[in-house]
Amino acid sequence: MTTPTFPTLMVAPAQVRRGAGVLATVGEVIARLGQRPLLVGGDRTLAIAAPFLKPALAGLTVSSASYGNDCSETALSQLQAAAQAHAADVVIGVGGGKALDAAKLIAHQRQLPVITVPTSAATCAAWTALSNVYSETGAFLYDVALDRCPDLLILDYDLIATAPPRTLIAGIGDALAKWYEGFVSSGASEHTLTIAAVQQARVLRDLLWQKTPGALAAPGGDDWREVVDACVLLAGVMGGLGGAQCRTVAAHAVHNGLTHLPASHPMLHGEKVAYGILVQLRLEEIAQQSALAATSRQQLIQFYDTIGLPKTLADMAMEDVRVSELQQAAAIACQPDSDIHHLPFAVTPEALMGALVTTTTPPMKATKSANASASAAPSHEKSTPQR
Repeated sequence: MTTPTFPTLMVAPAQVRRGAGVLATVGEVIARLGQRPLLVGGDRTLAIAAPFLKPALAGLTVSSASYGNDCSETALSQLQAAAQAHAADVVIGVGGGKALDAAKLIAHQRQLPVITVPTSAATCAAWTALSNVYSETGAFLYDVALDRCPDLLILDYDLIATAPPRTLIAGIGDALAKWYEGFVSSGASEHTLTIAAVQQARVLRDLLWQKTPGALAAPGGDDWREVVDACVLLAGVMGGLGGAQCRTVAAHAVHNGLTHLPASHPMLHGEKVAYGILVQLRLEEIAQQSALAATSRQQLIQFYDTIGLPKTLADMAMEDVRVSELQQAAAIACQPDSDIHHLPFAVTPEALMGALVTTTTPPMKATKSANASASAAPSHEKSTPQR
């Protein structure tokens, strides 16, 4: 009997240090990874983070480099030059998703250790072995699978607390997609680690559903820390355990298409993804006449109303986008290699257009049972969504 060969998994960072003020305690850990760090981040973020980083970098020969506006090929070339000029022996990414993606990719290309220091809870980029590359104008181009997760992730709650509340809300939207997309792509898997990844995504969703109101009401409190951990750390666990078997689906495909429209650029990654979840559920509802997708969509709409995530194009100030522009975004989201095709039915740009503009329409009457939708059994918690 031949034993199947599975892809290598990059499950987690080698070390995770977290806590309030933890940056002041990790100097020796950083020094063991390198003596000549290159800090990669945005100019404003590096300035905000400087007082937090100072004790951690004492005694090291430090240089800083900005990634500019996006993790683009031009920015990456400039960062490569900066790393070479400094003779960097470790890369430290400081900031949000794009800064961390740039740092991880530079370290990967130069075969250097990498440390991630998130300054908000807007994404799980600090955890993952993946970097997204954008155009100079902010349009998503492609992602790069890296050979390992970061060598060290430092989650300092005091630094995270300096970020606007909007970033945490966006992180909640991005993290919620782990469940709604993961179950569609991998819910039927019989592989142990993939099953574990999908169930972790369900735990993540339920935790966010239950703890988000308290987190937003009391920043810095217990619920807030739990939600930060969920968005930055637990959201990364699913991709680590499931690997390529737990793919993104329509929510991220919608995000990727929208990034090609300048009108979407003021919106954060997780905000566009959150809207994309509603689009995905609408596609399932229409194509499969799924009652569960319809119910899930209505529950999410109520949740979004409570915390301020966008439900429609108008909520993202995109109500004046031309039809031709939306058609362009839909066509990009439906390209042959798009993750939208992990849905269990065919999706055309025309079908996607219909879903993009009907995310808050009243649910249609369903004729198919819940198993027609990419859904799991109802949660046991009344306060959590059915899907």
